[in-house]
Amino acid sequence: MSRVLAKKQNSPTAIYRSLECRPDSYQDWYQQGNGLRDEQRYREALFSYEQALEYKPHDYWAWYWRGNILDALGDFEEALASYNKALENQPTDYWACCQQGSILRELGRYEEAIASYDQALQSRPDDYWAWYNRGYVALEDLDWYEEAIACFEKARQARPNDYWSWYRHGDALRHSGCYQEAVASYDQAIESQPHDYWAWYRRGDALRYLKRFEEALNSYDQALGVRPRDYWSWYKRGEVLRQLGRYQEAITSYNQALESDPEDEYTWYNQACCYALLDNEQAVASLQQAIQLNPSEYQQLAQTDSDFDNLRENTQFQALLLTSSH
Repeated sequence: MSRVLAKKQNSPTAIYRSLECRPDSYQDWYQQGNGLRDEQRYREALFSYEQALEYKPHDYWAWYWRGNILDALGDFEEALASYNKALENQPTDYWACCQQGSILRELGRYEEAIASYDQALQSRPDDYWAWYNRGYVALEDLDWYEEAIACFEKARQARPNDYWSWYRHGDALRHSGCYQEAVASYDQAIESQPHDYWAWYRRGDALRYLKRFEEALNSYDQALGVRPRDYWSWYKRGEVLRQLGRYQEAITSYNQALESDPEDEYTWYNQACCYALLDNEQAVASLQQAIQLNPSEYQQLAQTDSDFDNLRENTQFQALLLTSSH
C-alpha cells in the first residue's frame, strides 16, 4: 500500500478507503495526512497526523508535519510543541530546528529563535537559510546589527549572488552607520535585481546620510521608476531637494507625496518651509494643513523656525499662529 501511495501522494480518497479496512495503520493515516496537506485541507490533515501519532507516538515525521500544519493554521504554540516533540526524536535535525526558530520568532521569543538557528547550524554549518534567518531576526527584531552583518556575510558564502542577503546586509550596515559599505551592498543587490524598489530606495537613504545628494536623488528616481506613486520616495526626494536649496523642485516632490498621503503632517510642514523660503504666501496654506493635523507641534515649531522669517509680518501667518494657540 505505501509503495503505491508514494507515487500518488495526492490521493487521500484512496487512502481513506484503505483506512476503512485498516483503521489502525500508522502508514495510511500518515500518508493521508500528506495528501490532505498537499491539497491544503489543513484541518483534515491535522486529524490524520494525530491519528497516525496514536499508533506511533514517537515518530519524527508525523510530529514535524503536524507542526507545519499548525503553523499554516496560525496556532504557533501548538506548532512549537510539535517541533519540540520532533526534536526529542531527532535532536540535531536541521529542518525541525529551523522551523522551531521560525515559530519562536512568530511568538516574539527572539533570542530563543537565534538559539534554534544556532542548533540548526551545528548540523549544517554552511547552510544559507539558517544563516539568513538568524541574521533576519538579529536585524529586524533584536537590533543586533553586528551579529546580523556577520550572518548575512555567511549566507552569501553559500549564495554569493543572493539578492536578499546583499539587501539585508546593506540594511544592517546602514543601521550601524556604515553608510559607504551599505551603498556597496545595495549595489550588489541591484546587480541581482536591477528593478527592485527597496534596494534603490534604501540606497538613496544611505547616500543621503553621506550627503551625496545628487546620487541620492538618482536612487529615489530609480525607485519611483518601479513605484511611480510611492509616497516615501517622493517625500525623501523632496527632503534632498530642500537640503540642496532647490525649493521649487522640492515643493513639486512634496505635492506628489501628498497625492498619495494627503494627511501627512511632515510633508505639509516641510512644503510650507520651502514656500516660505521662496517668499511665497502659499506657505500659509501649507502650514495651516500641518497645524490642523498636529496643532501642538507645528504651531510651536512655526513660531521659532527661521524658515518662516520672511513671513513674520504677514497678517495671515500671524493670525494662523494666534488662532492655533487657543
